[in-house]
Amino acid sequence: MKLQGKTALVTGGRGGIGRAICARFLAEGARVYAADLSEGGSLDLPGGEADFIRLDVSREDEVRAAMDRVLDEAGKLDILVNAAGIEIEKTIKDTTLEEWNRSFAVNVTGTFLTSKYALPLMRKAATNGTTASLINFGSYDGFIADPGLAAYCATKGAVHALTRAMACDHGPEGIRVNAICPGYIDTPMLQSFFTGEGSGGGGKDIGALQQAVRDVHPMRSYGTPDDIANLVNWLASDEARYASGQLWVLDGGLSAQVQQMKL
Repeated sequence: MKLQGKTALVTGGRGGIGRAICARFLAEGARVYAADLSEGGSLDLPGGEADFIRLDVSREDEVRAAMDRVLDEAGKLDILVNAAGIEIEKTIKDTTLEEWNRSFAVNVTGTFLTSKYALPLMRKAATNGTTASLINFGSYDGFIADPGLAAYCATKGAVHALTRAMACDHGPEGIRVNAICPGYIDTPMLQSFFTGEGSGGGGKDIGALQQAVRDVHPMRSYGTPDDIANLVNWLASDEARYASGQLWVLDGGLSAQVQQMKL
């Protein structure tokens, strides 16, 4: 088991990707805290149960309290995964200031706050030549853009830049910082995209739309939460001791191709 004896906290830990990460961490022997707004989850969690922390990542007092609990109970934090996020399917023309601010509050400020208050606990873990691992969630939409996701794309670009900055600042402390940049992953957020107006289904046949999305990928499929959890697990482990400051794209080859040249 790659994570035996390690303590991990996963924000968005009851959602599709976050829940799969928690399950994988548990299977690898870690003590896991699943932080989310609701204790209910979208996926089964085999192999045990993560400790639940109710957490709104945009609220500084709640983030501070969550890290205080981890410190009291575990004494350190080896792994932080910032998987909490929201998506608004609108152009900037149709996005309200409240929606724009909420997107940044969760996706960017939430990443900032959890990282800020986790750092003292992660320094405690990064001793005797070991490293701590901080894993943010960007998106392939931080490199290129899907239509109708303006605020979401902007937040993910910000997370990418923040990831690089933190890797430079905290690498000397033994803290590795990376970002996972998923493409289309089979989660409740993706299904909402398919059924939404904006850039999603817009009343079209959902099955046909799902197949069209699969067909545009070189791998002819979109990913699963377990695909993401596999990469997160490696980045969290000591096997990735020299991996830091990178944006790891996992999108089935989607962003590698020139879309307008596809026949």
